[in-house]
Amino acid sequence: MIIITVLGVAFLLLSIGVVLFNQLRKANIRVDEAFAQIDVQLKRRADLIPNLIETVKGYAAHEKTTLEQVTEARTSTMKATTFDEKMSSDNMLTGALRGLFAVSENYPDLKASANFLQLQEELSTTENKIAFSRQYYNDAVLLLNTKIKTIPSSFFAGVAGVKERVFYVTDDASRTRPDVKF
Repeated sequence: MIIITVLGVAFLLLSIGVVLFNQLRKANIRVDEAFAQIDVQLKRRADLIPNLIETVKGYAAHEKTTLEQVTEARTSTMKATTFDEKMSSDNMLTGALRGLFAVSENYPDLKASANFLQLQEELSTTENKIAFSRQYYNDAVLLLNTKIKTIPSSFFAGVAGVKERVFYVTDDASRTRPDVKF
């Protein structure tokens, strides 16, 4: 009877360990998938920018510095490979686009252009998707980091090969609201 009890307890502990191990692995995969969604939206935004720049060039040719900043930021985004590079280039591109749209305010013909309005709408939609993807990623990171730091799953984090992840944050410049004057 004692042998059966010991085997039963051992089986129960092993089962709990397997469940916790799998939960950690699944949470880690969810974080990877969430970051991939951010990457997809950043690529989509980067693909829209050349069309936007060409549209603005036709109306605001002498705004060369602003257009160059957007181009440089886009190039940086396309070349980014690591998490930190992607987050940094995303922040840089967000600031550059904010500057581009501020410049567009000075050109009524540009603001009335159907092509510009369509691109602006697509970019706005993409920005919303990026924000949603960041939130989804941060939720996934929160879940994973909580599992890693709490008992009993913390005992299995090393065995599962799962490490704490960093939250996706925006820089202070992209948090400030633009001044809108009428």
